[in-house]
Amino acid sequence: MAPPPAAAGGGGAAQQQRQQQGGGIGQTISGIIRIAVFWYFASKFFAPKRPVDPSQPVVVMSNLFQKGEPMDMWVYLSGNEKFNDFGNDGSLVWHETNIPYATWGPESTQTLSMDYYPSENLKHNGSLYAHVFFARSGYPPDPNDPEYQPQAAFGRTHAVVTYLPKSKADKKRSLLGTANGAEEGELAAQVVDDGEVDSKDDGPVEWISYWKPNITINLVEDFSRYSQNAVPPNIAPYINIDSTTGNYYPTIFFNEFWLLRDKLIAINETVNELPLNLEVSPISMTKWQLFQQIDQSFQIHRSYGSMLEGESDELKRVFLEGNPYLLVITMVVSMLHSVFDFLAFKNDIQFWNKNKSMEGLSAKSVVVSFISQLIVFLYLLDNDTSWMILASSGIGCCIEFWKIGKAMHIEIDRSGMIPRLKFRDRESYAGNKTKEYDDIAMKYLSYVLFFLAACFSIYSLMYERHKSWYSWILSSMTSCVYMFGFIMMCPQLFINYKLKSVAHLPWRQMTYKFLNTIIDDLFAFVIKMPTLHRLSVFRDDLIFLIYLYQRWIYPVDKKRVNEFGFGGEDDQASAGTVATATDEDEKKTN
Repeated sequence: MAPPPAAAGGGGAAQQQRQQQGGGIGQTISGIIRIAVFWYFASKFFAPKRPVDPSQPVVVMSNLFQKGEPMDMWVYLSGNEKFNDFGNDGSLVWHETNIPYATWGPESTQTLSMDYYPSENLKHNGSLYAHVFFARSGYPPDPNDPEYQPQAAFGRTHAVVTYLPKSKADKKRSLLGTANGAEEGELAAQVVDDGEVDSKDDGPVEWISYWKPNITINLVEDFSRYSQNAVPPNIAPYINIDSTTGNYYPTIFFNEFWLLRDKLIAINETVNELPLNLEVSPISMTKWQLFQQIDQSFQIHRSYGSMLEGESDELKRVFLEGNPYLLVITMVVSMLHSVFDFLAFKNDIQFWNKNKSMEGLSAKSVVVSFISQLIVFLYLLDNDTSWMILASSGIGCCIEFWKIGKAMHIEIDRSGMIPRLKFRDRESYAGNKTKEYDDIAMKYLSYVLFFLAACFSIYSLMYERHKSWYSWILSSMTSCVYMFGFIMMCPQLFINYKLKSVAHLPWRQMTYKFLNTIIDDLFAFVIKMPTLHRLSVFRDDLIFLIYLYQRWIYPVDKKRVNEFGFGGEDDQASAGTVATATDEDEKKTN
């Protein structure tokens, strides 16, 4: 029985969330890998060491087992966290002999697949633990056995059942009160992380038990000699030291790195059979530490709000289900994505800061861009988004409003009781054909946009659920921004067509954005997403290709003023003046 799916009404929000994350998920992957590698080497070479007392001798610890030494393994399943019932054959589910320690070969990796029949206690939120014991071949793991040797046997306990909070009652409802009434009464029993539980909600949190179908037992290949005062801090919590000799046992690592959340199986009264896949294999010290550092990187990203809960599973799914060659390319271009984002932002600010003329530029598109950014910010604020994403969206709103001030005159009208902002077109925009063409393009495109927005809003109202009318309005407007926002780029195409010139456009900034769009197209094939959304990422490509076609087909107009308020004839005139001055200086010299 798989974990119950999310409520039906959240489909639109999930798609919008994927659209927000589609372009930046590559940055998250590269950031996590960089943090993990840096942390690993920093902990290796720059780990803080405890002060050594010169009066005491340095005690060096080493591994109690040798490389390739044969070992026997026992795996018991019990409802008790501490296990001593070695004589109970019913608890023993797996026994292997002569497993060579820390060697790679067919005999070092063993697997077992079985079906487990849960007890009534387990069906009602009971606990179950896997007790794994290793011992030198021929030695028993039972401390009560006469042949037991403390330095020859070791073990570790692992929880087979995990408990995750059940989501609260879905606050969304059908605003019309007629659609999907049966579904409205159902609670969303989806799996959520601890951080997703709303502490502000009244009532106790309900927890559900989930079965881990895969248990991977890794023996870490570690033959390092550690000083008792200089054990690396990332290894110290896992090292098991023998109190008699002072040496350490081999480290048992239960590898859950690739156990994704959607693979967990909910346990309830209807479950009578559960799959259990067991595996024992060696793991290198570097790989073990890398797994731990990546998991810690996930936690750091979640604590800072740069990664949403459950996004780590999506990143792991990329490596599990993606093509290896495509993943290598993705890792390379994801780092370029960050560079292009910065360059596009820098050149956008530089363009509007130095721009002296609005001739050939669509001022209405700047206003619509600000409104769209404001709608997205209000939507994120209404959906309790992390502060890091909110800050990024809020800064984007401020920049878009600043660009309105560069494209138009903003004045404060104090004629009424309440002061209000008054927008007035610049002379370079209103004094030529640019405003006329911009009005024509925006007029017909607004008809198309308003029609599509109205149709989608009606569909959302009838078939989706929302928290309130305010949330419905924001959700509908945000969906329209994501799905139909590219239409707002068309007025500039129309102005270019009528003026037969593209000399006024910020081509450097547009080039960086076009490169980022290509990278987003690559992520569309790597990241798991709906087919319609995968096709939608190519819509901006079409607009940019039309821009490139216009740049190729329209000749360079020397009379046109560029984005800095200068024309080609001005450059020629200034060049002629410099040449004349140079000739006069030469004459004077001669």
